[in-house]
Amino acid sequence: MGTTALNRTLSAGAAGAALLLLVRVGGAGAQGYHLRLDTRIQSVSFRGWALDSIPVGDTVSTPGEGPTSPDGYAVRCLDGASYCAFFRPGPERRSQPLTTTADLTLWGLGVAGLSMHALGRLGADVGGADYWPGTDPAVQLLEGYAQYATHRATVRLGRQTVASRLGVTGFDGAEVSLRDRRRGLDVQGYLGWGLARGGVLPVTSPAVNPLDDFQPVSRQVVAGAEAGWRSSGADARIAYQREVDTKTDKFVSERLALQGSVRPHERVSLTAGADYDIAFGWWGNAEAALAYADRRVRAQVGVRRYRPHFDLWTIWGAFSPVPYRAADASLSVVAHRRFTARARYERYEFDDAEAATPLFQGAESTGWRWALGGTLTPAPAWTVDGEYRSEFGPGASSAGFAGSVAYAPSRRLSIALTGSSVKRPLEYRFNEAVAHTIGVDAEFEASTAVRLGLSASRYDESHDRPDAAAYDWDQLRLAARVVLQLGHGADLRGLPPSIRMLPGGRAER
Repeated sequence: MGTTALNRTLSAGAAGAALLLLVRVGGAGAQGYHLRLDTRIQSVSFRGWALDSIPVGDTVSTPGEGPTSPDGYAVRCLDGASYCAFFRPGPERRSQPLTTTADLTLWGLGVAGLSMHALGRLGADVGGADYWPGTDPAVQLLEGYAQYATHRATVRLGRQTVASRLGVTGFDGAEVSLRDRRRGLDVQGYLGWGLARGGVLPVTSPAVNPLDDFQPVSRQVVAGAEAGWRSSGADARIAYQREVDTKTDKFVSERLALQGSVRPHERVSLTAGADYDIAFGWWGNAEAALAYADRRVRAQVGVRRYRPHFDLWTIWGAFSPVPYRAADASLSVVAHRRFTARARYERYEFDDAEAATPLFQGAESTGWRWALGGTLTPAPAWTVDGEYRSEFGPGASSAGFAGSVAYAPSRRLSIALTGSSVKRPLEYRFNEAVAHTIGVDAEFEASTAVRLGLSASRYDESHDRPDAAAYDWDQLRLAARVVLQLGHGADLRGLPPSIRMLPGGRAER
């Protein structure tokens, strides 16, 4: 173990001990707490491609084939260049990532409805190589806020996330929610310093700096509002969000979203939604779906449109991302009390990119994907699941299956055997990748407070090419996990409203 990794591991252990001490103190008197510690470690290896080059004069030319290196690698030579470039298989990288996630809730702090919440993660590559992503920085605070909740209002202050049709937004600031359950109304507003999209770090952090000079020098301010109405037969929701760069006083993003549904019958529902990118001046994602569900059949048909969203500070919006339109259908049928069959199909088409390609014509702009599978329960403790998937689209296609056999003789023990196989030829690179996996996963509940898990997976991968870059690569991945749950006064029947109204039922996990 390297010195850096060892220091990180010791720091993670010290932080975990301090957190455990905190909840032990918090459990005294009338206070209550619920703590969930999830520690996981795995051994994994991976490899990619390494860029290499060779002088033009050292290449080998074969009649009817392109130039290659003397050892058989296909090379690409640009007109007028002194060197030709090519890719060779990269070195094998090994990592042993260790992560500990702590989820803590404290209540009974002397004010009715007041609670504290923290969700953090400690991570390190104990192998010392630092190849595994997400371990820098070693300590990450995913959420950490104080909450005051009543039946009509909730106020939060601190690091938090808001999920809406516009995505998941993280920020350090305040959020206020008001609700009138009798009328089915609710409104929400939030304001704070934003976090990087899809992460829990500020956009100014070196860990999220792929663009160097293009990275903002200050954090953006995020503000948003959302309102909704719900009844037995219909519901509707509207959301607005903007982000502003405080250094330049310019917009980072500004979007508006609408969504709603109607239920004309207890078994039938119609849902639709769309969002508009005000900053770019174009429509983003949109969809509509008609669904039917009863005890034996679940069916849905729908249409959708997808366009990726980029912040204005990035360069990607300048490329005018092309949306695609799709139509899909899915069906699930309980053919027997022990067997359920399912199927789904989707066909999509990209809009015209309006890009001139004089040297290349006939690029694919349409694609499809489908899947057929089922779930069998031959006995109460056994579950067999399998699915075959196939997809064809611009640039690549894939076909393969995935399946599992699970055995759970009791609530405390479960064992699952999994397997998959996928073949993925690539259109623009003469490479055909095939991967087969087989694995086993076991989980045991030693007590109401301790859950143990162990898994092992075998990966067999091959890259078929007509040159020396073809290779086979196999590996065995091992992983172990320990989940520890502690609590004081955590009887769910006696929890205060501030705990029962946590999103996702955190207190119930």
